[in-house]
Amino acid sequence: MESVGAADGSATAVDHLALAVSLIDISSDVRRKSLNDTGVRPLSNGVLEILRVIENHPGITVAEVASRLGRQFSNVSVQLRELVAAGLVTRTRDAADKRYVALHPTAESLRIKSLLEGAWADALASASARLRPDEREQIAASLPALQRLASILAEPE
Repeated sequence: MESVGAADGSATAVDHLALAVSLIDISSDVRRKSLNDTGVRPLSNGVLEILRVIENHPGITVAEVASRLGRQFSNVSVQLRELVAAGLVTRTRDAADKRYVALHPTAESLRIKSLLEGAWADALASASARLRPDEREQIAASLPALQRLASILAEPE
C-alpha cells in the first residue's frame, strides 16, 4: 500500500493491488451481465478498446490508436478491418497527405455505445442497490477522482 496526501494534510493508504483487481473484476462483470440485455453482438475486449479510443478521438490515425493502446500497428490494423466490416468505423484518407487515414465512429457505433453504456449503468445500479447508503455515498464521492485517474491512464505513453 502507498500513502498519499489527503486534502487535509493527513495520509490515506491506497491499496493499489486491491483497487486494480476490483476495477478489472467490476469491468468484466458489468460487461458480462449487461450484454444480454442490449441485443448487441459481443465485441472482444481488444476490439472494444479500439472502438472506444476512436469514439473518444474521432479522426485519430491507426498509428495513434496503436500507440495509445500500447499495441503493434499490424494487430490494430487487423482488428480495425473487423470494425470497418461491421459498419462501426469509417476510414478516410487525408486530403493533404494520402498516407494518413483518419478513423471515425459511425452512427451505428455511437448508437451501440449509448446502448452499452446504458446497460453498464443499469448493471451497476442494480448491484449498487444492494450496498449500504454510506457505501453508495463513498462511491459517489470517489467518482471525480476515478474519472481523473481514468483520464491520466488514457494519456499516450
